[in-house]
Amino acid sequence: MNGCNDAGLYVAFAAADTCLQMRLKKVEQLRTTLKWLGVVTTLSMMVVLIGGALVTNTGSSLGCGRQWPLCNGKIFPDPLTVESLIEWLHRFCTGIASFLVFALAIWSWFAIGHKKETKFLSIISVIFLLLQAFLGMAAVVWGSSDLVMALHFGVSLISFASVLMLTLMVFEWDQKFDAGRLVLEKSMKRHTIGVTVYSFIVVYTGALVRHMNASLVCRDFPFCVNSDPSLPGNRYEWVQMGHRTAALLIFVWIAYITFRAVRHYQNQRVIYWGWIISFVLVCLQAVSGAMVVFTRMNLTFTLLHAFFISCLFGVLCYLNLVVGRVKQFAKSKDSLPLKKARVR
Repeated sequence: MNGCNDAGLYVAFAAADTCLQMRLKKVEQLRTTLKWLGVVTTLSMMVVLIGGALVTNTGSSLGCGRQWPLCNGKIFPDPLTVESLIEWLHRFCTGIASFLVFALAIWSWFAIGHKKETKFLSIISVIFLLLQAFLGMAAVVWGSSDLVMALHFGVSLISFASVLMLTLMVFEWDQKFDAGRLVLEKSMKRHTIGVTVYSFIVVYTGALVRHMNASLVCRDFPFCVNSDPSLPGNRYEWVQMGHRTAALLIFVWIAYITFRAVRHYQNQRVIYWGWIISFVLVCLQAVSGAMVVFTRMNLTFTLLHAFFISCLFGVLCYLNLVVGRVKQFAKSKDSLPLKKARVR
């Protein structure tokens, strides 16, 4: 009789274990699917960003006329021109990205809603996506000033960064990285927040340069006229040189923060590598900006310029997410955790 009971218990435990394994496998599959959705959504938002830059730099914003969402009154561009095709493809990609963003935001809300940043980022990604679409539509249907159009790229950048951070949080699902263990100086947190806010100002000045058609008003670099360095002579030169000055300041600022990260945060990898990547990106951004001038606005370099600043802004926003979770602050550099010695 006892043997029968033991056999019954064994079968019951085996069935429960099998059921548990199946549930765990299903959960892991859902996690993997959500991660892939995050990656695809992030890439689609990058395509939308670069597509918007392509529309601006090829003068294709009115390729479909003053109609939205139709293109010259039709679903597909007719007559088919380079400008109408570029504008139509940008709208099409934006539509696909919108569905993906909504799906990622809703799924993340329910899957990792216990993380305090998830719901905020989900809301921000959707709101700025809708605002981005509205600004684009308004520019086509009613027309917009240069000041408003320059804001369009900045709004798109915030939407992209929120999707990127949401995706990175999905990859944190397994809790392999715990930001609560980080120890920072309070000044490092202030620098991180400050340079991120300032980077948006730099982005806005760059977009304003393009929308005011001031990209080549200064044909030399780094000065407007290298043979005769002087103050700008008109508003277009002021906008162009203002952007260059702002870009120089962010380069110096990020270089300084990176120096501190490399010197004092070797054992805190997310800070260490985050700032190294930021410095590499700001260097590439500066080089591509100079090449835009030297090549007289070669399309490849103008798109690379938009790509690098998008990546940089995304990394800076993630670093803000990380430092926002830090609970331990060092009183000085000497109280930071020392780099662990290798075990031989």
